[in-house]
Amino acid sequence: MIPVHKMIHELESQGVVSKSHSPFNSPIWPVCKSEGEWRLTVDYYALNEVTPPLSAAVPDMLELQYELESKAAKWYATTDIANAIFSIPLAAEFRPQFVFTWRGMQYTWNRLPQGCKHSHIICHGLIQAALEKGEAPEHLQYIDGITVWGNTAAEVFEKSGKIIQILLKSGFTIKKSKVKGPAQEIQFLGVNCQDGRRQIPTKVINKITAMSPPTNKKETQAFLGAIGFWRMHIPEYSQIVSPLYLVTRKKNDFHWGPEQQQAFAQIKQEIAHAIALGPVRTGPEVKNVLYSAAGSHGLSWSLWQKVPGETRGRPLGFWSQSY
Repeated sequence: MIPVHKMIHELESQGVVSKSHSPFNSPIWPVCKSEGEWRLTVDYYALNEVTPPLSAAVPDMLELQYELESKAAKWYATTDIANAIFSIPLAAEFRPQFVFTWRGMQYTWNRLPQGCKHSHIICHGLIQAALEKGEAPEHLQYIDGITVWGNTAAEVFEKSGKIIQILLKSGFTIKKSKVKGPAQEIQFLGVNCQDGRRQIPTKVINKITAMSPPTNKKETQAFLGAIGFWRMHIPEYSQIVSPLYLVTRKKNDFHWGPEQQQAFAQIKQEIAHAIALGPVRTGPEVKNVLYSAAGSHGLSWSLWQKVPGETRGRPLGFWSQSY
């Protein structure tokens, strides 16, 4: 059973939410986090539809991964701010629009809520401004997560410590459990990073390879969603999973046949044996090589980098398109 009442009580005791009266109302939408705990969020779809856009934006995840690869560092450290969005006050005049109802009682947020169209953009911008004001050492930031790197553990420890002090001084909360490193391997934006290389985490591989064959369209879509993030690690990904996409089309009835089973088994094997990507290297000796191929079922291409002394080089990514 989802502990909605408990979550609301805890948030109310912390001053994050409070009882309210408003002509507006949005449905609650609890989300289960990866650790198994629940987070109270609200479905602000209708409100978001009429919310004006912001010119600011959070960085592209893939670009950040490429940038970290290019550092080819030996040591890393990450810091995640605890409840960063809830640490940002919501202006009183906007609170009536964010009301939700539970057991006949209306509540609103006193802090920036999850589910709001611009919450992550606002949060990222405020943390970025705090780090710039504090003259933080070189780092990469994605919303409430900050990563530093270096060639020695001592260097990274010093950089991480300065980042933490700036954030604490700015009013953010840091939990020890959310500070990782210095370490030679870290998880950055859900991807394992080591020596500038990107790898699929073992936990993700185990989860995907343990999945049972789907029994309906929804389960097939969920499986494709789980593996789709890692498509750049898989040569000819689109061609392999094409039979799975066929059974998800609206015009098609769900039918799981030998072709789907073969594709399902093959893509799981590809995930299990996927090679690391990167690091991105620069310099006059670096040779970028693009391979492309066209077959009866689609197109595929891959980008590699080679330096003198390497026979095969290192892949930066694989792309594909089926037809």
